[in-house]
Amino acid sequence: MQISGKAAPCDMTPSDQTAATPTVDIHSHFFPEDWPDFGARFGGAPWPRIAHTGPGQAMILLGEKPFRPIQAPCWDVPTRLADMDTQGIDLQVISATPVLFAYDRPVDQALYVAQHFNDAALEMTARSEGRLAALCQVPLQDVDASCRELSRAMRAGHRGVQIGNHVGLTNLDDPGIITFLHHCADEGAAVLVHPWDMMARERMPKYMMAWTVGMPAETQLAIVALILSGGFDRLPRSLRLCFAHGGGSFAFLLGRLENAWHNRDVARGEIDRPPSHYLDRFSVDAAVFDPGALRLLVEVMGPERVMLGSDYPFPLGEQRIGGLVREAKFLSETARAGILGGNALAWLGAPATAAA
Repeated sequence: MQISGKAAPCDMTPSDQTAATPTVDIHSHFFPEDWPDFGARFGGAPWPRIAHTGPGQAMILLGEKPFRPIQAPCWDVPTRLADMDTQGIDLQVISATPVLFAYDRPVDQALYVAQHFNDAALEMTARSEGRLAALCQVPLQDVDASCRELSRAMRAGHRGVQIGNHVGLTNLDDPGIITFLHHCADEGAAVLVHPWDMMARERMPKYMMAWTVGMPAETQLAIVALILSGGFDRLPRSLRLCFAHGGGSFAFLLGRLENAWHNRDVARGEIDRPPSHYLDRFSVDAAVFDPGALRLLVEVMGPERVMLGSDYPFPLGEQRIGGLVREAKFLSETARAGILGGNALAWLGAPATAAA
């Protein structure tokens, strides 16, 4: 797939051109309207493909097995922008759905796939009149290829990268992934960590428990591994890192983690300071769906470390994007404005004048 020139730059200003801080949704997904038959090209285990089933309707399949029904907002920019207008969203950050990661494939195949979907994302942003920004994907199973593709994507117009929370049995504290995250900081790339390939699927075959139970656990595991391994101590403070889905179960279970660190040597990992010391090293989105959960999240992380993220356009995402934050009576107006947009501008590395 070729794109004609660089994606239109996102100016990070509100759609109505007022002086208000724009409302920014940092966690949304896309699928292209079509893509090559990777199975025919590469063979191997079933690859994701798309089958259109009707106007504005499609099914994502893994080989011949249905994976997820999707609708036009995944690929149709005008439909997405109309939804954003309805919901009061000025800027939306799009990233691939994790089923497209290809971390279990040979690196040359995963790189080819990443480049294809990265270019497809920029084609969408180029048609959005500056209202969509994109995060790329990389073949995270290979640090050198990941660094090269991140650099290519950033120069083409991406604002950062979305990565999965693990690669096989490798967590975020892996030396290769630490090297890649350092490269992200060097490139000025925002990093969104998204759970995928959930643990213990054989014990959660029904009721979407892999999403409702497995995803929060995967995200907590990613954060705890990065903290206790000393990963944050090896990374520059300039790294702009965000964990999706409210950081999973991390905020609720931080007290348990702290208690273990203080009372058992074997639970201390490689760090000399308690886990709570590292709360200013990462952010989370606000996709927690409950006022009490949002209050706890803000109390634990601080309002400057929480950003609006909807998981649009999927059914398990926030259906009234930003409604939870807008209606939270415990938030000051300053904190609310930060969560709805100001924090995201900083995470994306937007110019300071963009929030003026």
